[in-house]
Amino acid sequence: MAEDVKKTLIERIKSSSYYSIQLDETTDVADLANLMVYVRYEHDGAAQEEFLFCQPPETRTTAELIFQLLDAFVQENGLEWKKCVGVCTDGARAMTGRHSGVAARIKEVAPEMRWTHCSIHREALAVKKMPDGLKSVLDSAVKSVNFIKARPMQSRLFQVLCDEMGSEHVQLLLHTEVRWLSRGKVLSRLFELHREVQVFLQDKNFPFSDVFYDTVWLSQLAYLSDIFSRLNDLNLGLQGLSINVFDVQDKINTMLKKLELFQIKVKAGDVSAFPAIESFLSENELTLDDGVRDNMVAHLVSLRQQFRQYFPVMTEDNSWMRSPFSMEAQPSH
Repeated sequence: MAEDVKKTLIERIKSSSYYSIQLDETTDVADLANLMVYVRYEHDGAAQEEFLFCQPPETRTTAELIFQLLDAFVQENGLEWKKCVGVCTDGARAMTGRHSGVAARIKEVAPEMRWTHCSIHREALAVKKMPDGLKSVLDSAVKSVNFIKARPMQSRLFQVLCDEMGSEHVQLLLHTEVRWLSRGKVLSRLFELHREVQVFLQDKNFPFSDVFYDTVWLSQLAYLSDIFSRLNDLNLGLQGLSINVFDVQDKINTMLKKLELFQIKVKAGDVSAFPAIESFLSENELTLDDGVRDNMVAHLVSLRQQFRQYFPVMTEDNSWMRSPFSMEAQPSH
């Protein structure tokens, strides 16, 4: 961050009556840990969100070390902890431990602070669980992509093949667990290029080359590309400066209703909600395999359960916050 930009940001935070921070411990391309901190504050009557700083921990990232990095930045720039009213992190123990986590340490110097579990991280956790049959498809799909993509010569040869076959895209996308949106994009591109991958792997010594001739496996790959594309859309919908807790709950509730509807339709053999698998079955004059259907239903049921676990129903009546003028005034006694 340029020094003049940083100075302006610090002055704005100082003039704000409150601020909140979001912590994200991430890993860069060199596999080195970095602590990234974002800040939200009030300026000109509106909430502002900015990148605050990024710093690699000198040693392993313990709760105390993370707090020391934060505290050093706050002290060096003349900020006040007492104005910090919110901290958003992932659910890792180092962040959330009741007595020694980062949130607990910040609470000691910022008594008004409230901790929240990042909704984007919760969504990423909710979609990790899946039936063994689909997990096997996902694992072999990722290994296939990495076999081609992680080797420069293989990747170039695959690009030449795609060019010769007139494909719209000529590259696969590399899968990484670090990036939450990676899975859906990787699966969509792999399914789109599955014929090209089939041709490319046919004379390679690769243990999963046969799966690209298996219509049951390809059906499940198509379903995974469909469902994770929808989950990617949800993930993106949970991001943005204007998104608040009510928006998050509404979007999650909408997804829960869709998952319930998808479950009912798939159980009856209707896959119209999933265009990739619907198109694949139609083009190859296939019917939905019973095993594939059962895996799809089990996955949809599991997703609903996981979303309910990570996004529990609000028990408080907060309707007055959404529509304050719709509430009836209560006479004072």
